[in-house]
Order: sequence, then structure tokens, then C-alpha cells
Amino acid sequence: MTLRALAAVGAVIVRPMLWPVALRQSWRLVLPALRPTPRGAAAREYLRFRLTTQYGTSGRSLQSRDVVNYLQWCRAMRSIGARPHQ
Repeated sequence: MTLRALAAVGAVIVRPMLWPVALRQSWRLVLPALRPTPRGAAAREYLRFRLTTQYGTSGRSLQSRDVVNYLQWCRAMRSIGARPHQ
């Protein structure tokens, strides 16, 4: 795990209200990307798309504040009945 990934995990750990949504989104996005299945390929492509649209092709990597903002958005969407990416 990279330092940035550890920092992102740390940023979520200090926000217990984000734990359920972080687990849900990890299950939906990260874990399928690790599996050698068609769904895993789709999840990897989605993650690549999200990172490219967020940071462009500059080579910047994931920022902790962006992870927290994304999880807060997912939580807000769930509270109004919307279903974020699955």
C-alpha cells in the first residue's frame, strides 16, 4: 500500500460516520477490481476513469481529502435514496 493510500485510510478512520459507506464502496469498487473476472475488469476501468477525470493524465495520485469528499457524497446520495455507482 502506498503512503497516499495509507493517508486516505487514516483520513477515513478518524471519521466513524464514513466507515459504513467506505466499506460499501470498497466492496463495490476496489474488491471487484482485484478479482480476475469480467466484473473486476469493469471495476478497474471505472476506477481508472474516475482517477483520470479527477486528476487528468498528470500522474497525480489519489488525495485523502478527495476520498473523504467522495465518501461524504456517497453517504449524502444514499440518505436521499439515490444509489451511487455500484
